[in-house]
Amino acid sequence: MKCGILPALLVTAAIAHGQTPATRPAVGPADEAGAKAALDASPRHGEWAEVAVPGMEKPMKLWVVYPEVKDKAPVVIVIQEIFGLSDWLRATTDQLAAEGFIAVAPDLLSGGGPNGGGTDSFAGRDAVVKAVRDLKPDATNAMLDAAFAYGKTLPAGNGKIATVGFCWGGGASFAYAVHNPELAAAIVCYGTPPKDEADFAKIKAPIMGFYGGDDARVTATVPVAEKAMAAAKKTYTPFTFAGAGHGFFRQQTGKDGANRKAVDEGWPKLVTFIKDNAK
Repeated sequence: MKCGILPALLVTAAIAHGQTPATRPAVGPADEAGAKAALDASPRHGEWAEVAVPGMEKPMKLWVVYPEVKDKAPVVIVIQEIFGLSDWLRATTDQLAAEGFIAVAPDLLSGGGPNGGGTDSFAGRDAVVKAVRDLKPDATNAMLDAAFAYGKTLPAGNGKIATVGFCWGGGASFAYAVHNPELAAAIVCYGTPPKDEADFAKIKAPIMGFYGGDDARVTATVPVAEKAMAAAKKTYTPFTFAGAGHGFFRQQTGKDGANRKAVDEGWPKLVTFIKDNAK
């Protein structure tokens, strides 16, 4: 492929989905079509890191992006969708750094792919989805513990750590709040709550949730979580956006504008929630 053709193809794909590097929305991350271009255009410092995880033969990979700020910053662990550590998740991690956080995205498929690889070693999205579905909660929490410990060691961090999870990762974010009482805050983006009612009493961190009004499978669990969190005297603040579907932070052009509206309204709330609870 000749030099210059690939960037042109990326821009064409982004235009087809209503985004270009120059015109992408001012609020929130790029959508899936614009993610690679957003990463390529980012002025922030992103790097790969590795950490050991008990019980894993190979280290876990992390995508880490630093904000351009003078003061120490909160650390946000960004938990992947069922699609693994994709370009979209990396671009969203970069956008969280743009908001002033040290953003850390662990590849939860590290060592679980062909030849001991991670997300990028699988042959296609279907294989990634199957591998993520096969992850066990204890293994997921162990990997998130390693990311949490890594965040605690960062000299540029302020010692406060929050989680943000999307789709499958939204449920993992809720579950990690049960697992780790030191968590400063947890954000659940269209993920399900714990099934065991006793788990809610273990939560210390405030939780904020974002849901689509047309995502009945997940959004039907919100009243259940509200009741259980209230009974346990825990902080849970859910927002449901009328007409929006599942995965609206990634699929921003869907649902006749409702998904994009959900991003415009939801992303500032997400950022403010972390800043208020992890300062």
